[in-house]
Amino acid sequence: MKIIQSKNLALNIIIGLFLGILTGLILHQNNFIKLWVVLNFLQPMGKIFIRLIKMIVIPIIISSLIIGISGIDDTKNLSRIGLKTVLYFELVTTLAIIVGLIAANIFKPGVGINMSKLSNNVDVEQYKNFTNNIHNNEHTNILNIIVDLIPSNIFKTFVNGNILSIIFFSVIFSLGLSGLPFQNKKNLINIIKTISETMFNITNIIMRYSPIGVYSLISITVANFGFLSLIPLIKLVVLVYLTIIFFIFIILGSIAWYFGFNIIYLLRILKNELLLAFTTSSSEAVLLNLMAKMENYGAPKNICNFVIPTGYSFNLDGSTLYQSIAALFIAQLYGINLTLFTQITLILTLMITSKGIAGIPGVSFVVLLATLGSIGIPIEGIAFISGVDRILDMARTVLNVIGNALAVLIISKWENQYDTKKAFNYLESKKYKKVK
Repeated sequence: MKIIQSKNLALNIIIGLFLGILTGLILHQNNFIKLWVVLNFLQPMGKIFIRLIKMIVIPIIISSLIIGISGIDDTKNLSRIGLKTVLYFELVTTLAIIVGLIAANIFKPGVGINMSKLSNNVDVEQYKNFTNNIHNNEHTNILNIIVDLIPSNIFKTFVNGNILSIIFFSVIFSLGLSGLPFQNKKNLINIIKTISETMFNITNIIMRYSPIGVYSLISITVANFGFLSLIPLIKLVVLVYLTIIFFIFIILGSIAWYFGFNIIYLLRILKNELLLAFTTSSSEAVLLNLMAKMENYGAPKNICNFVIPTGYSFNLDGSTLYQSIAALFIAQLYGINLTLFTQITLILTLMITSKGIAGIPGVSFVVLLATLGSIGIPIEGIAFISGVDRILDMARTVLNVIGNALAVLIISKWENQYDTKKAFNYLESKKYKKVK
């Protein structure tokens, strides 16, 4: 599997990041120039990058899942892999929620903040409307979620970009395809493989634009909010970042160690992808490279193509960890004391509402709004953290990517399909320390 081999990509992204911060600081001092530059220059360039990424997501997910599932000849193996994958996702996601709640209860980031000094000029009506739509659709129990999972019109689902429904259709289609005689399905699988390879080439083209996209998105963030505006929320930002670092090295690190992996090696392998995910706040931007690198690191292709795309909807450790901290932060802002029962309800609610989050910037922000109302926290409080949501989104996206990368390695090891020799050769080629 061929992946992007640009030695200068990481350097160009870093240059774009720092130039974007510098541009944002300059624009932040002049509102008139800022408005014109952001609306006519930075915002269009940033939207181009995000739309390019969103453009390739659906064909990537469909082709990857179909190739991955149809490549598993034994239906029993497919059922076993699917069950293990969902079980692992739920366990780790629940751990992320619990860790976030414990951190927020111990350090209480929302206590002692003077709300009158917080900016409340952000329009949250668009998020309220989204939340109302969720409640109108009665996403209140497992059966309703299953109903909404099944698309009534697959073409409408493609247009709307409903990732969970697309995954459901891809799985059903793959099961039907895998049941055909080999000669009957061979031609179609070859076509789908060609589509998948084409998407790799398109991704290579899009990644050449990524430094410009990073520059634009970071410039907008700093120009709008500056650094001084972060002072009232510094406790929240620091807590989220430190908790995510703790989760990466202690929780995921321990899980990796138990299965015979080293989290440090994984971070070194994914350094370019993590930098891109951090600066763009988009895990979709690294989807193909992530699958390619994990395949090179010893995970079989069929498991990579099944686990990672599925993880983009079911295994979002960073998003759920952040949401649990943010929910308690807003409750603390309003002086609301959440009982143990309410916090358990919050855990269960987040386990449901976090499913199906697309890997694009800001969607966790929307899901948080859907969660707050269910436990009696005023959704207006979201305005107080909206200014730093972009900065928080960068960190949680990194954790999402790391969590999905580790998941595919663990499922491969769990299935006794992990290729240690291939991983050894890959680490040696990168001049990393040898695998065990």
